[in-house]
Amino acid sequence: MLDRRRVLWIAFGGVALVVAFAAVANAVVLLGGGGSRTDPRTVPHAQAALVLGALVDSHGRPSAMLEDRLRAAAALYRDGRVDKVLASGDHGRRAYDEVNAMRRELVRLGVPDRDVFTDHAGFATLDSVVRARKVFGVHSAVIVTQDFHLPRALWLAHRAGLQATGLVAGTGKAYGGQTRRSQVREILARTKAVGDVITGAQPRFLGPRIDIAGDARASRG
Repeated sequence: MLDRRRVLWIAFGGVALVVAFAAVANAVVLLGGGGSRTDPRTVPHAQAALVLGALVDSHGRPSAMLEDRLRAAAALYRDGRVDKVLASGDHGRRAYDEVNAMRRELVRLGVPDRDVFTDHAGFATLDSVVRARKVFGVHSAVIVTQDFHLPRALWLAHRAGLQATGLVAGTGKAYGGQTRRSQVREILARTKAVGDVITGAQPRFLGPRIDIAGDARASRG
């Protein structure tokens, strides 16, 4: 029977391994997730702006964080930096719909409805980038999200076969408690991202091909 001291050493060793893996994973993602821009005028042309979803309220209004992502993506479209906008978020429940809230706001900001593609199964960053490549046939993208999120999004996008650059939304802007929670969560999310790549994790759903070069109304759901 193991004595107490030996059990404690085994437990300590297990915790140390987890911490070490998390530290290495975060370093890998942060060092390998380059390509972010803060000025939309410096962003190279791409097929699509990939806007990653975030919280919407009970009335379907985008949070401040998501609103900044949508404004940045609309600016890219208006400036001719992208041909289409792909709004990818969580619409796994009838009562919660990030994607159509994103579409409505993008149209309000001047992006034609025919050019706003909607990905209703972007439940996680991995899902969004893999589905952009495999479902929507995107080869080149500008990923639009906040600075704390971009390294992981770009790192996963490159591994999904996307030629991707990133545009920081809401440069220098604070979002109160949402920022702090997201920054802490990101440490765990980077660790999970490396684990997902190692294990070959795939999105929960793929589905039929919807060509990003076509009419976005084919993506409605």
